[in-house]
Amino acid sequence: MKKILLFVACVLGLSACNLTGEKQDAMQQERDSLQRIINEKDMELDDILGTFNEVQEGIRKINEAEGRVTIAEGSPESASTKEIIRENLEFIQNAMQHNRELIAQLQEKLKNSSIKATKMQKTIESLQAQIETQAARIQELEASLAEKDALIEVQGNAIAGLSNDVASLTEENRSKTEKVQQQDKELNTAWFVFGTKDELKEQKILTKGDVLKSGDFNKDYFTKIDIRYDKDLKFYSKSAQLLSTHPAGSYQLVKDKQGQYELHITDPQKFWSVSKYLVVQVK
Repeated sequence: MKKILLFVACVLGLSACNLTGEKQDAMQQERDSLQRIINEKDMELDDILGTFNEVQEGIRKINEAEGRVTIAEGSPESASTKEIIRENLEFIQNAMQHNRELIAQLQEKLKNSSIKATKMQKTIESLQAQIETQAARIQELEASLAEKDALIEVQGNAIAGLSNDVASLTEENRSKTEKVQQQDKELNTAWFVFGTKDELKEQKILTKGDVLKSGDFNKDYFTKIDIRYDKDLKFYSKSAQLLSTHPAGSYQLVKDKQGQYELHITDPQKFWSVSKYLVVQVK
């Protein structure tokens, strides 16, 4: 009887041990399952937060680039300034597009996530609103830059037009100046000749006792002078007679130390008022 009781006690003890081991295994499996769920949610949350932080960093960089464009816009116009504006606007456009894509990813992740994050959804909506506000500011900035470029183009065309006008006026003034100088030169140009009676007749300067009556006298035989400067004329002869008409009191016909005649014009305007041709007969 004692042996039977001992056997029953052993069987009951072994059964109790088996039941306790099975319960522990079940509890361990449940803990492992819960830990996997927690790990998955942590990874999911880290992924969402990583994307969220990336969007925030993108917004910050866009704000910095926008500030550089605004500063450059107020700087003196130059090729380097335009290049800075172009590069920053290009960066902003790309960054905004990337942020929109990240927002779309965040919304998709929250939609498919087991995490019910109402506050995060509102934060995403706030980020999206910031991006759209930035987009509106950038559009205004681009419109302002376009308006400025158009104004610069108009001003450039106006300056080019003024430059052309100035060049045209300069050329016109140069032409007028040359014309005035030419006219002045002509007004102050005279011709003189001296020669023997036979020489003057041969050149048809003296015809039948008349001076410069023939229309085909040899003009190349005369010497051209400027009446403003050429006031003393030498004839290299001890006999000289003015055949052309010139007002008395406007000149002096005198001899030099060698006894040769020379003409001193004392009043050029008066002297040349009758004729711009001076003819002197010498022997």
